[in-house]
Amino acid sequence: MTRPALPHDSLAFALACAASAVADVRTGTSLPQALSRVVDNDPAAMQQRGAIQDISYRAMRQTGRANKLLSLLAQKPPRPELLAALLVCALSLLCDDADSQAYDDFTVVNQAVEAANALPETRAAKNFVNAVLRRFLRERASLMAEACKDESAQWNYPAWWINALRRAYPAQWQSILQEGNRMPPLTLRVNRRRISRDAYLTLLADKGISAKPLGNDAVRLEKPVPVSHLPAFADGCVSVQDAAAQLAASLLDLHDGMRVLDACAAPGGKSGHLLETADIDLTAVDSDADRLQRVRDNLQRLSLEARIVCGDAARNDWWDGRLYSRILADVPCTASGIVRRHPDIRWLRKPGDSTQLTTLSAQILDNLWQMLEPNGKLLLVTCSLWPQESEAQAAAFASRHQALRLDAPGQLLPVSRAEEDHDGLFFALFQKQVS
Repeated sequence: MTRPALPHDSLAFALACAASAVADVRTGTSLPQALSRVVDNDPAAMQQRGAIQDISYRAMRQTGRANKLLSLLAQKPPRPELLAALLVCALSLLCDDADSQAYDDFTVVNQAVEAANALPETRAAKNFVNAVLRRFLRERASLMAEACKDESAQWNYPAWWINALRRAYPAQWQSILQEGNRMPPLTLRVNRRRISRDAYLTLLADKGISAKPLGNDAVRLEKPVPVSHLPAFADGCVSVQDAAAQLAASLLDLHDGMRVLDACAAPGGKSGHLLETADIDLTAVDSDADRLQRVRDNLQRLSLEARIVCGDAARNDWWDGRLYSRILADVPCTASGIVRRHPDIRWLRKPGDSTQLTTLSAQILDNLWQMLEPNGKLLLVTCSLWPQESEAQAAAFASRHQALRLDAPGQLLPVSRAEEDHDGLFFALFQKQVS
């Protein structure tokens, strides 16, 4: 991206950078990758990372509504894509509820026009940006009412996604959509090898950070803060991990000395938790060499060790032939259960993705099963809400292998309550019976 000639601490600069990232998402790039391209290696953008990221994520959560509004406000789709993305970012800020609005209306309009003027690709359209946004402010009530007649605009999801949820969860589909549009909490996993949860809550309170216990080892912050502000984070006392994801380690029933496999391990959150739970011989496997570096970094911060292998979990050319007592199979999926943390997923996924990923995950599960010792346990985990990736996958696997299915939570739907707050994950636990 050409750096806009704007004050680096201005909303216009943040809008220009966010628009560049959102434009990449609209053409198929994940938001984290897009933000990395925009922010990394640019000192000015790095200083504004928080604002750029906030605007980009707000835009992902409001894309359905912003797209519909643009169709009402403009005679034809704005081009280039960067112009459309800038308008989506600005409209997303203007569409926020009053209690969550980050900037006042006229500041957003003024700074969006400044951003358009500073970007070579959109400079000629600065008057268009001004006209579109000012018309929206004049006619906001009627435009919002008209836009929300469209389900994609009302819920901020693609129509096919809404229909799929309605079929799968006829009683809960609306609440699931609402949960996916909420800002996620910052949930931590306390490393009980280093510190008790109560002691860590005291450390947070001493820093003026309000938090409450959640589940067994989890702590949920009242307001998210950068991890650099968390006491003892660098020392490995806590890790960032959703409360549902923290269930995996306890479900596997680990004991000291066990040989354990974490398949599809990156970025390493569950690997760290397994090693915190018991003194095990852990192998962490993933096919993405770049993401495996995050596993190494996470374990190094926790002062934990594992055998880290770059390999395809659907193949066994990396396996040494020794059986495992426990296998964690966090298989590839559409990630439809974690859209509150990754709101770009809903716009990047296609209806056929679930079928393709289900086939791949079945191949992985079948391959891993041969690596499990008799009486050993395999935990299937997905962060999907689609039944063919979760319950149907589990039932088919159990049938193919005559696997004993043990007690596990099954499908957890996303929820955010005082006593329960987690993403939508699925768990199925299997034991290999002695023949």
